[in-house]
Amino acid sequence: MADTNSIFQNSWYIGNNFNAILYGIELALYFTSVWLMLHGRERRDRGRSNRIFLVLSTGLLCMITIFLIVQAMFGQEMWILNEGYPGGTAQYFADHAAVWYETLGSASSVVLSLMSDAFLIYRTYIVWNDWRVAIFPSVLYCCSAVLGIMTCYYSGKPNADFFLGLAANIALSYSSIVIGLNFTCTVLICVRILWVSGRLKQTLGREASRTYTGAAALIIESMLPYTLFGIAYVATLGVNHPTSILFLSLYVMFTCISPQMIILRVLLGRGWTKNGAMGTSLAFRSTLAHHGGVSEPTHGGSATAIHLQTISKAASSVADVSTPAKA
Repeated sequence: MADTNSIFQNSWYIGNNFNAILYGIELALYFTSVWLMLHGRERRDRGRSNRIFLVLSTGLLCMITIFLIVQAMFGQEMWILNEGYPGGTAQYFADHAAVWYETLGSASSVVLSLMSDAFLIYRTYIVWNDWRVAIFPSVLYCCSAVLGIMTCYYSGKPNADFFLGLAANIALSYSSIVIGLNFTCTVLICVRILWVSGRLKQTLGREASRTYTGAAALIIESMLPYTLFGIAYVATLGVNHPTSILFLSLYVMFTCISPQMIILRVLLGRGWTKNGAMGTSLAFRSTLAHHGGVSEPTHGGSATAIHLQTISKAASSVADVSTPAKA
């Protein structure tokens, strides 16, 4: 049976390989998003939003690049450059876990998480169009910021170990708060999308509403992979299982990829906006597409009347869904 260190080292190695694959996906998403920001048809109408998206996307890419390089560098030092280290890889990790660039990697992951979580809270507000749903996640966000700084400090002290001792306890508390935030926002977004989906299907039909309330929308808008890998990481870290390093790698990568997917979805015109999943104009276009366009009036204009009635009904339904009830 494999010993704990062997499982840990293999998990680290597999995590680095997955990091390389997912980093390629992130680069593709990033450059596609930048191209749409600079050359998209609606770039003039959304100039301010595009600038914010560009800053956020670039910040996410910089932080994940630092994390990726640090993980690869430490692996190279541990497995190749110091393969004959006295005590083996387990002793090398124990002696060098607090090296400066590992602390830099931890700091980059904390900054990355703060950026991503702030965006997730914002998306929760966008989907609900009600600032009150962001209160509790915002409190958790402030707590996570404090614990994140403490995690970097205590894991970077001489002879400290991110996976053992006080640093591990603080890291577990930090990760638990972050996952609680992720889970809360993900559930809120999923519930909202599912509720809106039922309303829109009654007016626009299943096909027309699928773009904004289908499975893809549910997974991407709620940043579901980010939350699920985070839960797996916290669970394995809590029981001190050696595979926690693998789930940490996947969790940090999706901390970057999940918000980038939302940004790309918004730029493609498929994401939720402040006015709801669809506005009146989107309901108009969806209805026209569903019926093949408005035809010339026949039989006393009945065709046009039917289209206008359907559009009006869809628009009013979306308005009811998008506007939260006042207390």
